[in-house]
Amino acid sequence: MSADDALDRPAGGARTAVVASAVVAVVVVLLVAVLATRDPSSARAIQSPLIGKVAPTTEGTTLDGEEVSVSDLRGRWVMLNFFASWCVPCQTEHPQLAAFHAAHEAAGDAVLVGVTFDDRAEDARAFFERNGGGWPVIDDPDNSLGVAYGVAQVPETFVIAPSGIVVQRFAGAVTRADLEAVMAAYEEAGP
Repeated sequence: MSADDALDRPAGGARTAVVASAVVAVVVVLLVAVLATRDPSSARAIQSPLIGKVAPTTEGTTLDGEEVSVSDLRGRWVMLNFFASWCVPCQTEHPQLAAFHAAHEAAGDAVLVGVTFDDRAEDARAFFERNGGGWPVIDDPDNSLGVAYGVAQVPETFVIAPSGIVVQRFAGAVTRADLEAVMAAYEEAGP
């Protein structure tokens, strides 16, 4: 082989290309496996600069035309749920929210408050007519409440202690058990 032939061949040759392709293929397969096996609608607790602080002013007109203010609910747990009728994880979590509401409505120890996010009031009303739910839902057409809470995407749920302090933020479809676990942990730890 002449010196000119060695200069014309790429370093490593075809074998290096095959090995590199195999490595990339393995990485892609692993990534797909992780994403495919992860439940996309499950809630996870995430950080928020609001945790440990008094909840932002949260008030507005509900889909039923009533006025609601979270500050008027002090003394009870408030589960502030940002949702949209078009959101699939929101639809997934709805029966869990309804179960939480039913379990706590009579006792009056916890209140669920919904807030529309990037949704039309008529679509949200139709969603509740189809799926039930007897909790107040604030219509937030300009997403000003979502901005105040730093909501990036729905569903997101903020757990507000009876003192008015935000104690948890969940992203994704929350369950009744998630909400009750936060309440129990906070009550065990004390204020």
